[in-house]
Amino acid sequence: MTELPDQSELSGDAEQQQYDGPSKSQLKRDSQALQDMGKQLMDMPSGQLEKFSLPEPLEEAIHEARRLKSREAKRRHLQYIGKLMRTLDISTIQETLDRMDHQSQTYRQHFAQLEQWRDRIINEGHSAIEDFIELHQASDRQQLRNLQRQASREMEQKKPPAAARKLFAYLRELSE
Repeated sequence: MTELPDQSELSGDAEQQQYDGPSKSQLKRDSQALQDMGKQLMDMPSGQLEKFSLPEPLEEAIHEARRLKSREAKRRHLQYIGKLMRTLDISTIQETLDRMDHQSQTYRQHFAQLEQWRDRIINEGHSAIEDFIELHQASDRQQLRNLQRQASREMEQKKPPAAARKLFAYLRELSE
């Protein structure tokens, strides 16, 4: 006859099944991902880096890493950058990186949204311009109207869409 386990043995199994947090391997993968993101930021041209709203310690660490020549010193500094990034909310940094990456889904969605705005402004005119200005306060109403008129004229005359390209470039500049 088999003996049934007592209550103390059952409670020990339940304790072992409780979640203790991420595994050591997962923590290492997360840390490596942050270091990789830091390396992307470090390798980025200064003009693009300015599009990020980075905290001052992280920005200084990135500039310091760029200055270093030794491979080992850069490796250690990237670990430091990863450590700094663990304390930050990196979602905005990741979103901005995705917008810059031409292969990402976020970039394609953003691009498609800008194309829709361009087409809507060209076709609808004043009402679409007003809707766009509500979303982007820094917009120049006069410039949008001029580009819209030029693009409409080009479409009517079946000319190449130079003004439509300019309008798209302006919309893209405003959204970034």
